[in-house]
Amino acid sequence: MSVDIGHILEFLPCATPRGWTAAAAAPDNLPLLLADHRNLELKAAQSAQALMWRYGMGPRALDNGGQGLRLMNKLSRLAREELRHFEQVIAIMDRRGVNCPQLSASRYAAGLRSEVRSRDPGRLVDTLLVGAIIEARSCERFACLVPVLDEELALFYGSLLKSESRHFTDYLRLAQALTPEAEVSARLDVLLAAERALIESPDVEFRFHSGVPPVA
Repeated sequence: MSVDIGHILEFLPCATPRGWTAAAAAPDNLPLLLADHRNLELKAAQSAQALMWRYGMGPRALDNGGQGLRLMNKLSRLAREELRHFEQVIAIMDRRGVNCPQLSASRYAAGLRSEVRSRDPGRLVDTLLVGAIIEARSCERFACLVPVLDEELALFYGSLLKSESRHFTDYLRLAQALTPEAEVSARLDVLLAAERALIESPDVEFRFHSGVPPVA
């Protein structure tokens, strides 16, 4: 499937380093790539569900102009898609006999979330913007994988571009609906600077969202 992700590339502060793409193409790293991708899809669904509860039905639920309902509708659909992707990854792992043990999480998501403000409404706005950044980077990395992996995986990752692009847009628009554009822009400056540092700096282990891999 041909999907235009130009808006994703314009949004992100940097491209994935070539070293990461080369590491992803190495056969020895394929189990790590698939296992970490599996974990990320499940975590993405869980994160969306947590936001639905906290801000849609829980004690901090939004009720201004139906914002809570819109948030639940968007994130419910997103969570279902993430779980479907989770199922697809574990099916691929099963067909290929990939039995990778549980992996430690990369520093990426934790590094971004360390920049999130601690009090609402800033906490919610930043969390949604972090979600948009993660979805944008995932989309960009899927595009990086298409030319370097085998046909089955290339088709699979190519098929995910449209949904990841939509998830990026959903998170960004939810944040934009909650606060003035000037605040969104200012917070994105902070969060995207942190994202760039995570992506472009050396990393000690290979993961789906890791930075520059160590030289062998």
